[in-house]
Amino acid sequence: MPGLAHFVILGAALFCIGTFGALARRNAVVVLMSIELMLNGLNITFVAFNRYLAPTFGLSASPWAGQVFALFIIAVAAAEAALGLAIIIAIYRLRHTVQVDQIDLMRG
Repeated sequence: MPGLAHFVILGAALFCIGTFGALARRNAVVVLMSIELMLNGLNITFVAFNRYLAPTFGLSASPWAGQVFALFIIAVAAAEAALGLAIIIAIYRLRHTVQVDQIDLMRG
């Protein structure tokens, strides 16, 4: 049966892969997908810590705190994806590219 360390390693691996993708890639869609990977890594870590540590804190700790944090992160990630894709579509229509280093909207 997997323990807390397995889930923390999985969450850290997802977060590191997402960080690498966000910093190393030039395509804006890939950057957004990498940010989603980072948020999913955080979700796994929150739920794992809640599952393994909440019973040791007694009655004062909520057994649903990790899941509630994960739901909020999922809601924020959905809003971020929708808004990010809308911005990328608008930039593509204006500049005909989604390469992050070629988007120079602040120049005249």
